[in-house]
Amino acid sequence: AIIALAVAGATVPARGASTLEPYQLVRSLQLVQDRVADGDHAALPMQRKILELIDARLLDSAPEELSESRNFRALMIYAMSGGNPDTISKVLSGLILEDREARFGAGLIQYTQGDLGRASAALKEIEPAELPDDIGSVLALVKGTLLTNHEPERSLEYLDYARLSGPGTLIEEAALRRALPLAVEVNDPARFVRNAEQYVRRFLRSPYASQFADAFIAGVVGLHDTIDLDRVVDIIAGMTPEQGKVIYLRIARQAAIERIGSLLAFARKGLETYMAGAAEDDPR
Repeated sequence: AIIALAVAGATVPARGASTLEPYQLVRSLQLVQDRVADGDHAALPMQRKILELIDARLLDSAPEELSESRNFRALMIYAMSGGNPDTISKVLSGLILEDREARFGAGLIQYTQGDLGRASAALKEIEPAELPDDIGSVLALVKGTLLTNHEPERSLEYLDYARLSGPGTLIEEAALRRALPLAVEVNDPARFVRNAEQYVRRFLRSPYASQFADAFIAGVVGLHDTIDLDRVVDIIAGMTPEQGKVIYLRIARQAAIERIGSLLAFARKGLETYMAGAAEDDPR
């Protein structure tokens, strides 16, 4: 029902959304986000609309309503899903919370405001495994993101937890995509290839797949000495012909810039089938 409201326009949601509990609105948001992960690009504006609905609903909620466990979890998920930092701060300031919930809320306010150091400190003792999967998977993605620059191995552990506890969701899509540069950083070609294979099988139609492509190309170049290029061929074969051609072209370009002869030869060989029938004057 809320999906229909989101598409209908600004006047209907103002009346219809107010009859739904915050946790129901946030569940609708998650369902739409799963459609985004599955390649439904039309769901992107729907996602923005539902975020607006949740924002208005939270501001209109009484403290006792948001203190209820399902609605408080929904508030936390909203905060970790692109919610309005001002709304989150205002709503949380009106709640009386236990110590862990207070630290959780403070950490997420700092996260949404871009204060990653303080956010990481506030969330340090709150483990995703201690929470229900609906919120634990999102927290794991946040903590994995917070630790990216300082503890890549630990970051990868959280990203693994996020994707395993949120299979088929936008959480898994983001976790797999964000794990690729970290696998390069810790020099783990097996993990890199495994995560890339999983992404191509499940999320190649995601609107964020271009970010995956960037990370994949950079990883193949960065790990060229140790990566199993036969598996790279298999991964690219799982893409559409146009996607595969572009990937090989971009690998070839980067290999030429960095003067990696073996990788350039690999990319040229991979391009042979894709470029059959291309015009002789095609500069590629």
